[in-house]
Amino acid sequence: MGIVVVLVGLAVTSAALAALVPWLDGLADAERARNAADAAALAAVTGGRPAADAFARRHGAAVVGFVQQGDTVTVTVTYDDATAVARATNGP
Repeated sequence: MGIVVVLVGLAVTSAALAALVPWLDGLADAERARNAADAAALAAVTGGRPAADAFARRHGAAVVGFVQQGDTVTVTVTYDDATAVARATNGP
């Protein structure tokens, strides 16, 4: 009887951990998207859209939005299912 309780407890714990895997993967994708957006925005300040595209690709992401207004650049990137936006400026 005791072994059944232990096995059921292990099964429930395993099911709970398996349910967390997609959620944790989504968190990792969101972090990677933020890193790629930051790198792309910083590169774009001096190198424009080509630099943003290159840095996003280096991080495994793709630039899906690019706006430059004066010294300020806003870049939107996607990484798998995650999207992130970053802004950088070369001015004061």
